[in-house]
Amino acid sequence: MSEKKKFYITTAIAYTSRKPHIGNAYDIVLADMIARYKRQQGFDVFFMTGSDEHGQKIEEYAAKAGKTPKEYVDGVSQEIKNVWNSLNTSYDKFIRTTDKDHEKAVQHIFEKLYNQGDIYKGAYEGKYCVPCESFFTASQLVDGKCPDCGGDVIDAKEEAYFLKLSKYQDALVKYYEENPDFFKPEARKNEMINNFIKPGLSDLCVSRSSFKWGIPVTFDKDHVIYVWIDALSNYITGLGYDTEGRASEKYKKYWPADLHVIGKDIVRFHTIYWPIILLALGEPLPKQVLGHPWVLVGEDKMSKSKGNVIYADELAGMFGADAVRYYLLSEMPFTQDGTITYESFIGKYNTDLANTLGNLVNRTIAMTGKYFGGTVDACGRADKIDEELKAFAENSVKEYSENMETYHNSDAVSAIMSLAKRSNKYIDETTPWLLAKNEEDMDRLKAVLYNLLECIRILGVSLNPIMPECSQKIRELLGTDEQSYRFGAEKAYTVGEAKPLFARIDTEKVLAEIAAKGDKSAIEAKNTVSLNEITIDDFAKVELRAAKVVACEPIPKAKKLLKLTLDDGTGTLRTVASGIAKFYTPDDLIGKTVIVVANLKPATLCGVESNGMILAADSDDQIKVVFLDGVEPGSKIR
Repeated sequence: MSEKKKFYITTAIAYTSRKPHIGNAYDIVLADMIARYKRQQGFDVFFMTGSDEHGQKIEEYAAKAGKTPKEYVDGVSQEIKNVWNSLNTSYDKFIRTTDKDHEKAVQHIFEKLYNQGDIYKGAYEGKYCVPCESFFTASQLVDGKCPDCGGDVIDAKEEAYFLKLSKYQDALVKYYEENPDFFKPEARKNEMINNFIKPGLSDLCVSRSSFKWGIPVTFDKDHVIYVWIDALSNYITGLGYDTEGRASEKYKKYWPADLHVIGKDIVRFHTIYWPIILLALGEPLPKQVLGHPWVLVGEDKMSKSKGNVIYADELAGMFGADAVRYYLLSEMPFTQDGTITYESFIGKYNTDLANTLGNLVNRTIAMTGKYFGGTVDACGRADKIDEELKAFAENSVKEYSENMETYHNSDAVSAIMSLAKRSNKYIDETTPWLLAKNEEDMDRLKAVLYNLLECIRILGVSLNPIMPECSQKIRELLGTDEQSYRFGAEKAYTVGEAKPLFARIDTEKVLAEIAAKGDKSAIEAKNTVSLNEITIDDFAKVELRAAKVVACEPIPKAKKLLKLTLDDGTGTLRTVASGIAKFYTPDDLIGKTVIVVANLKPATLCGVESNGMILAADSDDQIKVVFLDGVEPGSKIR
């Protein structure tokens, strides 16, 4: 039996200043998705995460809390682990930079680089950012502020040791050229080359003497080893790296890293500083660095001072770990920042998980139990539409796999969830409830349900890296552990009792509960999102028409919605469902002329097919419909 191919994946280690918010948690969720996917593909995966625990900021936080720095980081590090565990992440090791073996290895690394002349003693004078613990030259500042966090900087000067970055600049560029896949996304490479390497690398400050909370330099007790060598080295010290050539078997097996998963704000540290440290040590460089975008609340980064922080463990406590994982992995583009608000989270939960996926599974399991006592096989009567479903399933898996291989997580989720949507459509097309009425159609009904169960099985296999608990529940409901993506791999099913995978959330009730807890800012952030600029050609794709409201009525069991019947001048009346019931009665609208988006894709809302959307403005918690009284129905709005 051949040995499994190894895959070593890491996250950036979380800084122990405060409890991590959901933006920080994207790192671990993304890495966990990749690790689980690679395990499914048969790789021997080692997945490491951890906490970064030294530095001036920690020293200051601890003092304010009336604790020693070690007491303080012990507490925050445990909080980080608790958050990671609440998201059902499958890391193999959690390293702490206060671990004794790490500290000792870092001291040996510093000594080796100093003894071979790559580190030298000097003095640093420049602009210093305390939160980032970084020195900058005046030319590197942005509007006089820190280029990384945008905060204030101070003038500072202190004795320090420096790493000779410039000595290895050419070797680093050569590595870039020989390894074109080193950067993901590709655009990050241009940022590093144009903004940092082409102007010439300045030597890097790698020790500090203005505070004490750090790993001491063994031969100069006035200095502690700075974050770059301390924190970055965790990727090798956690495997058992040794400067004397006595590295552990684990290090020999797994290094170099196959993938570092990090936020885009620390790409420079991982693609310039870290590779140069490794070049100086004579060790192999990591194969790839994935610098993912940020999770924003509205248009803002999360921050305690702004009061817009959402915590992943609290969200998981309310809605489940799978729901949090699904939102993050489906909403975060490969290159652009994603956003989250409580309202957008609940909306996606209800639409994708409760309605699309949950309804598909529940209906199919229930019909299998009702019509066949829970057991069906692949021997039913086939139809042409079955081949279309099979082809769709195969194509969905192909797109999913291609995107998972390149870490395009949101595209991968979209590809596989399209199979759930197509399966729901297949139910509507084949009408199993009608087939069940005729004995001669039972063989056809068996084929329909078998095909649906196969699609659900494939969904369960594909969703395992994304929503592992949901995937396990699907396997249990289907009574199978078949892991093939191939349609038709499982020949017969004996299903369990139908149970909802995801219960639908009462949006108004839950948002009210969250607001009562003081998290209103994160809910309201949806109103602050700035969209990308569009061209006139983009705008021309939207067909806006004047339409007269000829009838209007409430939609039963939908507090927010009104059903509007519109005359848009085409000769055919149009039905639109609009969430304005809180602000308008039917009598307020009948006879009025509104603006309708006439070429919007139809959507079913609470049983009503809505063919368009009327325009309205959000204003001070009010929805105000845009009226065009006196304008003829059918008039185009430009």
